[in-house]
Amino acid sequence: MGTAGNVEVFEKMPVAKAVSNMAVPTVIGQLIILFYNMADTFFVGQTNNPYMVAGASLILPVYNISLALAGLAGVGGGALVSRLLGKGQMQEARSVSNFSVCMAVGLAGMFSLTLLFFRRPILSFLGAGSETFRYANEYAFCVIVLGGIPTVLSNTYANLLRSIGESKKAGVGITLGGLLNVALDPLFMFVLLPRGREILGAGLATCLSNIISCGYFLIAIRGLGPDSILRGGNIRELPAKESIRSIFNVGIPSALATFLFDLDYIVIGRLMTAYGDVQMAAIGIVLKIERLPLNIGIGISQGMMPIVAYNYASGNRKRMKDTITFSRRVGIL
Repeated sequence: MGTAGNVEVFEKMPVAKAVSNMAVPTVIGQLIILFYNMADTFFVGQTNNPYMVAGASLILPVYNISLALAGLAGVGGGALVSRLLGKGQMQEARSVSNFSVCMAVGLAGMFSLTLLFFRRPILSFLGAGSETFRYANEYAFCVIVLGGIPTVLSNTYANLLRSIGESKKAGVGITLGGLLNVALDPLFMFVLLPRGREILGAGLATCLSNIISCGYFLIAIRGLGPDSILRGGNIRELPAKESIRSIFNVGIPSALATFLFDLDYIVIGRLMTAYGDVQMAAIGIVLKIERLPLNIGIGISQGMMPIVAYNYASGNRKRMKDTITFSRRVGIL
């Protein structure tokens, strides 16, 4: 694999096939993310303890905020990498890739530390009552505090891989993490840990699956070859100021859109506290199912975006418009 990555999908492949090659693995990955979030709820539900279900449901918007951080670094950086490839600016693309990865680690680290030191006020604000606090606390510690960096880094790497046309590798990594989570949930919850610690088992399974997924991405990027723009480079060599602005210009709206959607979950959760933990558990399940069409739309958008960005930068406006038109039709269908 050369420095530019799999740019054939951007330049020569028929638009319908190119969008399919990029979007289908991404949509599958988005559905897997939703599926393994629901799997946690399903297995926790087998305990017949509504307080455990409510505790896990409370953490969903917090977990999704970590995905918003990944969008800030990965979507913003990935879109710029695709544009730089279209312009033939390989070295700047490498610097942007390195910057995005470092930013992802920094943001995830700060987010995890914030939750570590301020878990009680944060969980109380989210609506954790006396019966649910313990379970929400255990789940948050595993998924956000321990697993925050690998979660954000995995999703950032997935976006960067898509930016060079390697959508299948990105999809495999996200799918691997999801399937592992589904497989590890019952093992940790009902075999390895004693009864009453099922929520801890679900959190550990999610954390470990994200760590393994992150490891896959590191191996996949290493396999691209020494000349890949996603490998190596001097991390002290910052991108141009204009590039950094471009990362935030695209990344902030992406992160903000995710955050506002999850803010809605937080508000609903707060309102449900007046009715009790059982009702909160029920609304948490419904809100997870509600994300299905949203995740499909996100998958289509993230899949087509690198093609659009590359052809915009290379001056092929016709292919760019055809890609947008086809993606809209697929979204409507």
